[in-house]
Amino acid sequence: MSSIQTHNLQRITEIPLSQIRRPIMPVLDTQKIDAMVSTMNGIPMASKTCSLESAQSMDGKLPPIDVMVVRHNDENYYFAFGGCHRFQAYDRQAKDKDDSNYLVRCKLIPATERQLKMYVGGSIDNMFN
Repeated sequence: MSSIQTHNLQRITEIPLSQIRRPIMPVLDTQKIDAMVSTMNGIPMASKTCSLESAQSMDGKLPPIDVMVVRHNDENYYFAFGGCHRFQAYDRQAKDKDDSNYLVRCKLIPATERQLKMYVGGSIDNMFN
């Protein structure tokens, strides 16, 4: 599974869950999240959007999340706008393992503050606090 933005990006980077900002509130299907967590735990499970065969082929790993990386004051800031269910599955795993540095598989998309502003509008001033 790959998005149109990252289908040509082959490199997968692991970023601590705590460093990824999610500025837009997701709408979630808990059954889909349950299936992803089960798959991550080595028990593949189908959902509305993933067949059992596809889940079995993942070998316990979810597809990477597309993450924009914006450089601000010599520091990297990570923003995710998609992958809501995967992000929540990672979050649940982190809480279950009590791991504040839990790593998320990501494909990084370099972006500028101006590009980020297209997603968050006037609230960009609050994105780097």
